[in-house]
Amino acid sequence: MLGTIVNTSAIVIGSLIGGYFRQGLNIKYQKALLGAIGLSATALGFAMFTYHLKDSLYPVLFIVSMALGTLLGTFLDLNEKFNRLIQNKGGNNLAQGLSTAILLFCIGTLSILGPVQSALYGNNTLLYTNATLDFITSIVLSCAYGFIIIWASLVLFIFQGSIFVVSLYLGQYISHDFFNELSIVGGLLIVSSGLSILELKDLKTMNMLPSLLVVPLLYALLKTFF
Repeated sequence: MLGTIVNTSAIVIGSLIGGYFRQGLNIKYQKALLGAIGLSATALGFAMFTYHLKDSLYPVLFIVSMALGTLLGTFLDLNEKFNRLIQNKGGNNLAQGLSTAILLFCIGTLSILGPVQSALYGNNTLLYTNATLDFITSIVLSCAYGFIIIWASLVLFIFQGSIFVVSLYLGQYISHDFFNELSIVGGLLIVSSGLSILELKDLKTMNMLPSLLVVPLLYALLKTFF
């Protein structure tokens, strides 16, 4: 768990640094940062999607996962509930910023495979690399959205910690192909978040998050019967 602790700490420190500098940042520059973050998130998500799609064993899996997951999230009204929870803390775009931070920190090859490598082989190289990237990203995000980005570190700790524990007991059953399918959906979610930041289309990304839970269920079914 050392790698996850380092990764979490990097986000906490980066968020504190960025949040501190934001207090003296002119609104013009805050808006410029938002545009840069939105464009970067869109590009990163699209790159992740296209990179992993070419190696997909079941190219239709991400479509079904997105459809079923979004229907479930819409039924549960996750986006609205998340917005109300965050906006009660003050601010209009905080929910959008925090959801983007969570996706950028948690949904990626380094963040997903890092805990697996740490649990199975005691190697934290991927997590240390991810910590460096997340440190820089958290500074930029908190400059744009404020100290609230620090809460993404808690989500990351729970996310990576869960993967670490599962890998300790079920690591031999977790395949590269599964993570590949998960990354395809993750890439699409990051694209959705980026488009929302750019105000091109509000796709209510939080309603799509259950898609990540649908992926392992469909993958297990497909591997069992096909």
